Amino acid sequence: MSLAKCLEILSKYYLSFLLGIRTTLIVALSGTLIGLCIGLLVGGVRAIKLDKTASGFNKTLKKIIDLILKVYIEVFRGTPMMVQAVFIYYLVYTNIVRWDKMVAAIFIISINTGAYMAEIVRSGIQAVDVGQNEAARSLGMSSMQTMMNVILPQAIKNAFPAIGNELIVNIKDSSVLMIISITELMFQSNSIAGTTYRFTETYFVTAMIYLCLTTFSSLILNAIEKKMNNTETSLPQSDTNFHSINIAKKGD
Repeated sequence: MSLAKCLEILSKYYLSFLLGIRTTLIVALSGTLIGLCIGLLVGGVRAIKLDKTASGFNKTLKKIIDLILKVYIEVFRGTPMMVQAVFIYYLVYTNIVRWDKMVAAIFIISINTGAYMAEIVRSGIQAVDVGQNEAARSLGMSSMQTMMNVILPQAIKNAFPAIGNELIVNIKDSSVLMIISITELMFQSNSIAGTTYRFTETYFVTAMIYLCLTTFSSLILNAIEKKMNNTETSLPQSDTNFHSINIAKKGD
């Protein structure tokens, strides 16, 4: 492998690399954000515990919903994203609508990420002190109000490192979406390598680009996490919890 050849490939095909980087970031960022929304919904619903006074119909409905959500999580965590991409893209393309490949890529990475985010959110919820839930309920808040105003904000903060890690994973795993001809970074690299016949140099440049993207993303996420930690109040933990619950209650 020649470093001079690597630099030559980078300088000659930098526009193609930039196009691939743009597509990769769009798919990874969009998929992570939408996946987080899915995870918040799925994880929050699974974490909600019905009151003992709930009707039999509501309890049965909750069990059915939990079963459906569990199947969704197990399927998308237990199968490779590449298989999911091919199956979902061509299933919709041939039977429903000929959808845009970019839309398909974002959809696929979103529902895949959502399955992982659901478990991340659920673990974040479980890490919140049970006493806060009891305190919120004693103030007259419903299960949904408690979850939305007290539990979820703290769960997201607890799970932020894992949520950020999903973004890093999606930047790398978006490379499998070249299977449906998305012009992301790996797709562009394959095209360049096939044109130049310099496979080692081309993929070395690609690897360095991925490394730069993930490193830069990690620095940003670490800065955000540090900012979140620095904004914590200096009040004792018990007083902070009570204060946050009262604020949530007043907001209703």
